[in-house]
Amino acid sequence: MRPAWHKAGQLCLALCVSLGSSAAFAVNDLKGGPAVNQINLHPPVTQIAADQQWLHSFMLIICTVIFIGVFGVMFYSIFKHRRSKGAKSANFHESTTVEIIWTIVPFVIVIGMALPATKVVVAMKDTSAADLTIKATGYQWKWGYDYLKGEGEGLAFISTLDAAQREASDSGKPAPVDDYLLKVDNPLVVPVDKKIRIITTANDVIHAFMVPAFGIKQDAIPGFVRDTWFRATKTGDFYGQCAELCGKEHAYMPIHVKVLSAADYTAWTEAKKKELAAKADDPNKVWALPDLIARGEKVYSNCAACHQANGKGAGPIKALDGSPVVLDADHAKQINTVLNGIPPGMPAWKQLSDTDIAAVITYTKNAWSNKTGQLVQPKEVAALRK
Repeated sequence: MRPAWHKAGQLCLALCVSLGSSAAFAVNDLKGGPAVNQINLHPPVTQIAADQQWLHSFMLIICTVIFIGVFGVMFYSIFKHRRSKGAKSANFHESTTVEIIWTIVPFVIVIGMALPATKVVVAMKDTSAADLTIKATGYQWKWGYDYLKGEGEGLAFISTLDAAQREASDSGKPAPVDDYLLKVDNPLVVPVDKKIRIITTANDVIHAFMVPAFGIKQDAIPGFVRDTWFRATKTGDFYGQCAELCGKEHAYMPIHVKVLSAADYTAWTEAKKKELAAKADDPNKVWALPDLIARGEKVYSNCAACHQANGKGAGPIKALDGSPVVLDADHAKQINTVLNGIPPGMPAWKQLSDTDIAAVITYTKNAWSNKTGQLVQPKEVAALRK
């Protein structure tokens, strides 16, 4: 008869296996993104990423061989020449031959590792002759994309974490979805088999643009311009994240890159330009207060991450509810703040249209307890834009 502790152990093991299995199958591998229980690098989608994986395996093999060789000889020597077997310690001086060998062999190993590594690193930094150049600007906590050169030149938009996923995270009980905290409202769209140069910078603190499937990771530093590149060989959706601890919302700063065929990309650029043109407003249009407040409430979603939905702010983030700048009848003070920012915490929002800035300022002047009745027209913003 088996003891009680043995049966209890079996029951505990079965329960752990059951829980582990249910947890493992709660979500699936995300194609182009992280996999469940992933222990290796992402499947490569660019030649650079493939070279990095080969280099990783190559270095691992060399290090393993060295480890086995060195410790194998050491343990063999300890076992073979142990004192209990009657071994006597030898008394000898240096050997020129041995010294030459242990100098040449490591040198050859280092050169053998450095040559392929240097080749990959040089290729990673060759951003010349790009088909498409895109500037990725890091904000707390979202990405701004500006298409600077190539097909789609002139397009610009902000990419933010999907609002539904943020609400699910805030609830503390998010649903098990494959793309949790990786879904965005506006993904970065690029064509397949084209060299894409990514210029990185930041508006507030240091961020990092990283997409593992492409083998790219480049810091985005305020006041500096860095660059990297990739050439995707497959169409599909690929995911990354800001890889630099950039503040309390760091976990909510995903990167979603959608790679399309050449024809689909052309269609997307044309549709996007029409969409942006349709959204463009006449800065000289005179708006009514209720219409601007309604529009500003939607634009305020960009501000709520820091200032909170109730306008109370948090920690070093100043409250908008009751703020002297917001309540001030001199609209230029708040307009300049939104347009140019206040380093290091408040980013500049020049990428927003004159109408959107006028709307969000009007909203803050009339939301919560700020019932000022003040109205900021787009032409006021246009006059102060630099």
